[in-house]
Amino acid sequence: MPSSRGCEQGWYYYPTSKTKDYHKGVGAEQANHNGTSRTAKSTFTSEVSGTVGIAYNGELNVKGSVAVIEISGKFGVTISASLTAKIGNSISVDTPAHKTTYGRYGVYRLKSYGYSRYTYVDCGQGAKHNVTIYTPHRVGWAIWED
Repeated sequence: MPSSRGCEQGWYYYPTSKTKDYHKGVGAEQANHNGTSRTAKSTFTSEVSGTVGIAYNGELNVKGSVAVIEISGKFGVTISASLTAKIGNSISVDTPAHKTTYGRYGVYRLKSYGYSRYTYVDCGQGAKHNVTIYTPHRVGWAIWED
């Protein structure tokens, strides 16, 4: 027998899985080539600041802040609707002989999957709308060499 209370009608978001962090750069990529035969120190400093928010593919149908709460609760991670990478942050790394080290400052976003679904007052549910969502997780540098 159905409950006489019914359900709260509206869109809901249900996270199902997560993968890894993906870096979203703020400002220009920086590079330093070491043309010597010894390891050299490369120092990169962020020259601009910028805010990175949520990005998604599919039909989210809820506010980003709602998705953040659901993802955070499901996976036990600290994420935000937006994070700001600030000017003046520096990092120093070793660049091997005859290699180029690259750096880009920005925000790592957690990639996760889920779906949004409409719930009716009689507790019936509409179709699932799949969503891939990138939620800001932490500020930092992406460093690589070639």
